[in-house]
This record gives sequence, C-alpha cells and structure tokens, in this order.
Amino acid sequence: MGKVIRFMAQGIGASRRAVFLAGVHDGVPIALGYFVVAFTLGILAKTAGLTPWQGFVTSMVNIASAGEYAGFTVIAAQAPYLEIAVLTLVANARYFLMAAALTQRFSPELPLLHRLAVSFGVTDEIFGITVARGGTLDPYYNYGAMAISVPAWSAGTAIGIAAGDVLPAMALSALSVALYGMFTWIILPPTKKSRPIAAMVAASFVLSAAAAYAPGLSELSDGTRTIILTLLIAGIGAALCPIKEEQEGRNA
Repeated sequence: MGKVIRFMAQGIGASRRAVFLAGVHDGVPIALGYFVVAFTLGILAKTAGLTPWQGFVTSMVNIASAGEYAGFTVIAAQAPYLEIAVLTLVANARYFLMAAALTQRFSPELPLLHRLAVSFGVTDEIFGITVARGGTLDPYYNYGAMAISVPAWSAGTAIGIAAGDVLPAMALSALSVALYGMFTWIILPPTKKSRPIAAMVAASFVLSAAAAYAPGLSELSDGTRTIILTLLIAGIGAALCPIKEEQEGRNA
C-alpha cells in the first residue's frame, strides 16, 4: 500500500504532491475504520455466495456500506439484477447530493474528468474531511484520501469473505451482529438532533414490519419492499420537513 501511494505521489507536481499526501494523512483513520466495517460486511457477502475477489471488486466500485449491505442482502435472496441495481441506486442516492455540493467548491476551470473522478470516491467520511478544509478544493486531496481508504475498504471485504471459511460459526454470528450495530450507530446521532429524522426512522421500523404482513406488499421481495418504503418515507419527509439552505450551510 505504501509503495503504491509513493508511486502515485511521485507522478505529480510538488504542490499537488503535498496536497495528495495531506489527503493520505487525513484518510488513514478513515481507512482503519473502513477495514473493520468492511470485514464484517464481508461476512455477509460470504453468506451471499461471493468469492473474496468478487467482494474486493464489488467494494472497489461501490464504496458504500449501506449500498453494499442492501446489494449483498438481495443477492443472497437471489433477487433479479434489476432489483439489485435499483435498490443499490436508492441506497446510494445521497452521494449524488454530496458530489453536487463538492462540485460547487471546485475551481470553474477544473476539467470534467477530475470532477467525475472525485465524485466516484465520494463517501460520508471523505466528504466530511473535504468540506472541512474550506476554500477552493483541490481534487488531489480527494485522490490522496481515496488512495488509502478505498483499497482498505475493498481489502476488508475480501478478507472478511475469506475469514468466513475459517472462523467458527459462533464468531461469524457475532461479527454479523456487529454490522447491525454499525447501522444503529449511524442513525442514532441524527435522530437525537432532529425530530423529523427520528420520526422517519420510527416510521421506517413500523412500516417495514407492517409491510411484511400486509396483503400485496408481503408478496413482494424484501428488496422491492425496501425500495418502495425508502422512496415513500423519504419523499414524505422531504415534503413535510424541507431543509432550508441556511440550515444546509450550518450542517456543512
């Protein structure tokens, strides 16, 4: 990993190399966290029948815990390709907004290729450290953060899948529960700060349970029900409790 980063850094100018290495530096703690989370995600991917190489490639091109969790779940349920694609798109839709926000912080002269490359590696954590820098953003900072965090994420998934062949059943069960704990940790802080978000989270619990037994909806696959409920709850929440531009600026 270190040789790859040094090789990438040597191929760019001095100022850009400094920015790139700053991104690597800030991306190290993200990479460590990604590896742990991806390892538990790999346990789920193992149950879906993926090989370590397939898991590595999937994480390399997706880079999203919620999106991959949804994808691995419906793969395990042998869902059709269209359902997998739509569910993954819905789960990752927030990255469109993050990428759009970042593009406003780049220089107007920045080529489209750089904008697309940065958008590919947008995650919650990389977005956070990027906007925290302030001023006009340099894409090489994002490249540095991606260079250390994305391989760690992909390797964690692959190693988690491989570990599924050697770890005892009790350990696999405990690690699979840890993944649900991660998602609980994700939703708890926003629910404490925002009553509308707390209401939508509670509604998602109730409606998900109801949909599993409701006539018509219960006959649909888990992935299709998740897509319908996600669009329904998010749409109602956005319509009833829109976020004003001033609040968005404070959150950023």
